[in-house]
Amino acid sequence: MYIEKYWGNYIGGTDDSLTLLDYLIDKKKSEISLREIFADTGLNKLNWDFHASPDLGYTDAEGEEYDFYYAIDLITDLAALMLECSVNGSVALGELLDTENEAIVRITFTEEEKNAMNKALAQFAKEPLAYDLHEMVPDEDMQEMAQDCENLRKELCE
Repeated sequence: MYIEKYWGNYIGGTDDSLTLLDYLIDKKKSEISLREIFADTGLNKLNWDFHASPDLGYTDAEGEEYDFYYAIDLITDLAALMLECSVNGSVALGELLDTENEAIVRITFTEEEKNAMNKALAQFAKEPLAYDLHEMVPDEDMQEMAQDCENLRKELCE
């Protein structure tokens, strides 16, 4: 999978990443829009400003609630998933989880959403220490994550 280029450390290697993949599997859909993901997780309430992460989460099909801790983690993971879908048409969620789950999903997005994602990733790459994730991650790691995000942004959006 193309996504393996980015997935596994700063992008795709967090508790939020696992929660996002569980969310996508729980949806039991072969195609889901970025708009629906934003609505289900609370990202839509942040108006494309992901510096802070208030009240992010989702409720699964059984009524269990799950939290996301950092909005920027969700955004970087979604950008990587969007890139995989752009390159290969869909993403095999079980492969990312290293399980035998056969769920495959295609994340769809508009050109406007892609442009907004471009701006959000560029802003993070420019000022990574201004995000609440910095509370938990050392400066050097934030800078490395920002560089990964900039490379991902260029591939997804340029």
